[in-house]
Amino acid sequence: MIDRKIVWNDAATSGLVLGGVSIAYMLCNILLGKLQGGTAVSVIVNVSSVLLWVFKFILCIRLMKLFMQKFAARHEDVSNRDTFSFGSATALLSALLYSGFFLAWVLFVQPDMFKESIDLALGSYDGVFSAAQMETMEEMIPKLPAMTFFVNLFWCWLFGVVLSAIFSRDIPPRNPFVNNDSDNN
Repeated sequence: MIDRKIVWNDAATSGLVLGGVSIAYMLCNILLGKLQGGTAVSVIVNVSSVLLWVFKFILCIRLMKLFMQKFAARHEDVSNRDTFSFGSATALLSALLYSGFFLAWVLFVQPDMFKESIDLALGSYDGVFSAAQMETMEEMIPKLPAMTFFVNLFWCWLFGVVLSAIFSRDIPPRNPFVNNDSDNN
């Protein structure tokens, strides 16, 4: 078993990189959203946004696998369970960094983001909602930043844990003949 301090120390660095990739994606998406123009610009922005998401998705998966392989290579007695713990810790720290950045963005940089989005959505469904339903939605707006923080945190962590479970099965590679050597003697 690897010391938990080593796992968390290495996971902090990896989590910082993965969180940084997600934050960079978010900022690029925000900048793309600020581009204004006609239909052609709108199509280019939408296609670019999808391509950017695919790039981020693949990059995060490959980086997670690379970090787990490097962790296993740096430590001699690492087991598949240790690699899974490292991947889970990396996922948690990455998710915490990204979710915290998103929360800070929503609270300090664009504090009216949720209100504007809900107002836009409600405007397109004018007359569909009752006054009580409208009031309930208005009361929910101040709670949305905290709710999105926890939803982002959980979703990103869960995705990372699933990746860790998949990759840790073969990192480090298992040798099926290790326990059978004593049977042959």
